[in-house]
Amino acid sequence: MTLQQLKYIIEIVNCGSITMAAQKLYITQPSLSKAVSELEREMGITIFCRSNRGVILSEEGTKFLAYARQVVEQAELLEHTYKHGEPVKRVFAVSAQHYAFAVNAFVALVKEYGRDKYEFSLRELRTNDIIEDVRMGRSELGIIFLSSFNREVLLRILQNNDLEFVPQFTAEPHVFVSKNNPLSKKKIVSRKELLEFPRLTYDQGVNNSFYFAEELHITDESPKSIVVSDRATLFNLLIGLNGYTISSGILSSDLNGTDIVAVPLQSGEVMDVGYIHAAGPPLSAIAERYLEHFRRYIEGYNA
Repeated sequence: MTLQQLKYIIEIVNCGSITMAAQKLYITQPSLSKAVSELEREMGITIFCRSNRGVILSEEGTKFLAYARQVVEQAELLEHTYKHGEPVKRVFAVSAQHYAFAVNAFVALVKEYGRDKYEFSLRELRTNDIIEDVRMGRSELGIIFLSSFNREVLLRILQNNDLEFVPQFTAEPHVFVSKNNPLSKKKIVSRKELLEFPRLTYDQGVNNSFYFAEELHITDESPKSIVVSDRATLFNLLIGLNGYTISSGILSSDLNGTDIVAVPLQSGEVMDVGYIHAAGPPLSAIAERYLEHFRRYIEGYNA
């Protein structure tokens, strides 16, 4: 096994195909395929499952990738520290449900490494896509929430994919509404009072199970319902249509302005917000730094 072979595996996963990875690595596709096959034979595992549509990581390959990333990162740190004396290029990716606090933590992380070389990714995705991103190694962390409604189902899915959920904080449910919405003047809102307003929810695609919803009480009756795919559109419709959505109650005026307010919701539910990651290998140093910023922002908000 060589360091170069490990870098090949990582690049194939990042590109999604051997052909594209070969082009980016400036080697031929047969040479790259041969290098992968030799590594699989040496390790006695199948890293990629091959089909007419390309390659995907096997279950063994998912675990192998997590360790490969650790080895390559440490090797690059050593090389740049002692050979070049310049900052190493930091690589990190996180996938999240549509939370401003996940973005705030990411902003803080980028500012911290602003003078160094880095390649960071933040993807706001559907719940199932977040799980798939972390399973496939495209993201080291995934930010989701669990509740009494979805906990059993999602934890079983995570376990089947060799992923772990680590809770970070518990949030009481709130409704996000325009500051001009009549509900914004209330100290607390009942679920019955929501019926006259349009409910805004995030699209979950083909995996549109209630258990993947980003909003609590997704099975409640809602005569007016609008599905959106991104946070900017949702916030615009909260204002333009006097709609509402159910979330954690944590808003960021820096990112979302002051036209949206959070009002407590009579619920009986809570949101346990946390991160998912591959079971087994430790988190990278940069993932730990992201989580420190994440926790610091939440603590500052609740202070």
